[in-house]
Amino acid sequence: MKTSNLIVAFSFVLFSINSLHAQFGNNGFGNGMNRQNNGMNQMSQPTPDDKPEEVPVEKTVGIIMERMKTEVNLDELQVIAISIVLKESIIEQGKLLKQKFSQEDQIKNFEALSETTDRKIGEFLNKDQKEKYILFKEEIKNPKKSNSKRKKK
Repeated sequence: MKTSNLIVAFSFVLFSINSLHAQFGNNGFGNGMNRQNNGMNQMSQPTPDDKPEEVPVEKTVGIIMERMKTEVNLDELQVIAISIVLKESIIEQGKLLKQKFSQEDQIKNFEALSETTDRKIGEFLNKDQKEKYILFKEEIKNPKKSNSKRKKK
């Protein structure tokens, strides 16, 4: 009888330990539960990104074209053509930013891209629009000076 009681008691202890191990994990009480809760908390909370959200190229071009259309007096065909040129230019700017150049080389690359973009845009403009485009570019570069000139006029 002593042996059967000993076997039953040993079996009880063995099954109890096994169920505790299944509930609370490998490293003792609470660890498995904490691991489970932390996993659920991490899944439910969005992780913050280090990078700021990128603005789509189309949205940027749309904002530029909205101002440019009125200030340079563009027709719809010019708007479409210049929008395509600006999209290509902005995409190229993004590529240049990702490449590892010295600061001087990067400035030269951006200046070359700007000149190319201006030349392509100039092909779509007539003489009056080219003058307005030059003023438009100056206003973008120096918004405070341009606004004060407008107010004086």
